Amino acid sequence: MGTAPYGVRLLVGAAATAIEETRKLPQTILTYPMTVASQAANLVMHVQQNLAELVVKGDETLEQLFPPKEEQPEWATFDEDLESDLDDDTADDSQATDGERRTEGRFALYSTGEPESAPSSNGKATAASDPAVAPAIAGELGYDTLTLAQLRARLTSLKVADLEALLAYEEAGRARAPFVTLLANRITRATAK
Repeated sequence: MGTAPYGVRLLVGAAATAIEETRKLPQTILTYPMTVASQAANLVMHVQQNLAELVVKGDETLEQLFPPKEEQPEWATFDEDLESDLDDDTADDSQATDGERRTEGRFALYSTGEPESAPSSNGKATAASDPAVAPAIAGELGYDTLTLAQLRARLTSLKVADLEALLAYEEAGRARAPFVTLLANRITRATAK
């Protein structure tokens, strides 16, 4: 067979391509909205990048024309601006608090809860919570040495009466807010069951 003229080959190729595209049309129609959305998002991102580049170039040009002034507002103070000479009393106070173990607030979770000494009426130091009035469950658990996390782990095995005894003991003794709240919430949950 001889070679067909160029125009005929062009028309046959166009017709074959049209037929192939017609067969792909159902699939193309389904993917077309996603394709358009993807292309639109791509276009928007390119526009944003171009705008950002222009803004950066504008900033650089303005800094060259009008150099920024190194000013610090009067109200702004930084550590390196402060004088390093401290009074001896201030240094002693800060060293004393750094070494002490914190048992209040957010640190109560990890504190041992050891009772602090407080002067009694006769002048001798006694424990803040008198072990003589401690309920039996407090002795069994070693309550005075438990951290908040350790107490939380043991609460599920206790009866409501034991929980109430521990709550009364805590309120009468050190009255640590995290411990009181934990015990009160556990009592509420246990009685609601």
